Amino acid sequence: MKKTLKILVIIIWAAVMSGSGMVPAKALASTKMPAFALESVRDGKRIDSGSFEGKALLITFFATWCPPCLQEIPSLVKLQDEFGPNGFSVVALSVDQGGSQPVADLVEQQAINYPVLMADAETAENFGGVYGIPVSFLVNKSGNVVKRYPGLVPHAVLAKDVQSLID
Repeated sequence: MKKTLKILVIIIWAAVMSGSGMVPAKALASTKMPAFALESVRDGKRIDSGSFEGKALLITFFATWCPPCLQEIPSLVKLQDEFGPNGFSVVALSVDQGGSQPVADLVEQQAINYPVLMADAETAENFGGVYGIPVSFLVNKSGNVVKRYPGLVPHAVLAKDVQSLID
């Protein structure tokens, strides 16, 4: 009985912590953003994370079949419009398994104005394990992860946090 209760407490604790906004061990604010080189859905070219050096970033993991992910696209487009000229970029990493064409179609349909890349398992793992989407990581201009956002986040929250990084 005690063993069952202990396991239940651990499961509940893990569930609470995963939704708390705490950053997984591999993506702590004091660590550099994990490096990646992934295929762009626009032209198939590989984009290296080093190409974003010196910029503040919002790295967001999403999928075309995820309703909250689709719901946040207009907010991300607006963030890119508002802060892109000031050294900021949204970078979307698709976890879709059906290839890049459905993602490229979504980019076209939604007039997405930020880089959209095809994530791989290694990249998801390097960001501390992506177990639910959408999930986003705010990265400062020094390349450090400073915040993790599980789920859909209001535009005002994202805009305030991005503004704090580019001031």
